[in-house]
Amino acid sequence: MTLTVALAILGGLVLAAIIAHGAWSARRAGPMQRREVVDDHHLTPAEGEPGQANADFDGPQVDTDDMRVVSLAESRPSMARRAGRLDALIDAIVPLAIDAPVSGDAVGPHMPTTRRAGTKPWLIEGLEEASGAWETPSPGRRYSEFQAGVQMANRHGALNEIEYSEFVQKVQDFADQVGALPDFPDMLDAVARARELDAFAGSHDAQLSVNLRANGAAWSVGYLQQCAARQGLITGALPGRLVLPGAEEGAPPVLTLSFDAHAALQEDPNLSSVRQVTLSLDVPQTPAAAEPFAAWQQVARALASDMDATLVDDKGAPITLHTFATIGQELTQLHEALESHDLAAGSAAARRLFS
Repeated sequence: MTLTVALAILGGLVLAAIIAHGAWSARRAGPMQRREVVDDHHLTPAEGEPGQANADFDGPQVDTDDMRVVSLAESRPSMARRAGRLDALIDAIVPLAIDAPVSGDAVGPHMPTTRRAGTKPWLIEGLEEASGAWETPSPGRRYSEFQAGVQMANRHGALNEIEYSEFVQKVQDFADQVGALPDFPDMLDAVARARELDAFAGSHDAQLSVNLRANGAAWSVGYLQQCAARQGLITGALPGRLVLPGAEEGAPPVLTLSFDAHAALQEDPNLSSVRQVTLSLDVPQTPAAAEPFAAWQQVARALASDMDATLVDDKGAPITLHTFATIGQELTQLHEALESHDLAAGSAAARRLFS
């Protein structure tokens, strides 16, 4: 099941589903807020759901004495040392004090074998003596202190009490082994912060999808791959996926072209047939400066021309240039909102939160 953010234009013309990741909507907790494009072409909280996500989230905050906007960066704990992967914006962090520096070789055998508490990733970092940088403890280095952190929200929902308790137990086990003294945040406070972060993320998570429907004969998978390759798409890790790689090594794909996985698994790609494919853009995963929306629109139109296809929404209604333009305006506002909360699309924090 997916969270669908439908773009209804001119009395019901829906361009594409702007949807949160399916796993986000399947969690056991209460329904998450999401954003929906309505007939007046503005992103608003979905009907029947609370609309206070931005106000409840921990930033940007407003100082009512002089109405100065306090950014999330200012509200974070001061960090004179070089930051590691853990981020106080999205992680509940536990300082682990030790009496004297220890080597990574001594710590290594006690590092936890699992990196998840329920559906939330967590990790341990050490403050390396020579560089002053937080890093994953490694042999041959010495560390003057440690910290652990668990991600407070992702597309599976907010960190809950059970997950936090599991995290605390695993960190305590590590602390006992290495002689560290942990300073755990209050569970109720951590869970409350997680819910605020989850509410914000739920109302700012978006994926653009457009369907390409064959006008005539079905396409073979081989032909589909050839057409996609001309637009820079390559075979993805999963069957039935072609992707446009990101500019950075290891970055998420900018675009994903998905089709029937059974057809993709046929021994001869020229004998299988496909009549519809879907081109998607996961908005929070790619920097706005990379112009992913322009790439999504350009590749969709080029493939439609090359493959003799019609661009349609989930209800089969044709897509227009005017509709592309309208969505582009909405995405500009979304990118600005994410950046103003120190969660710019394509940033490390945004990629972790919207995963």
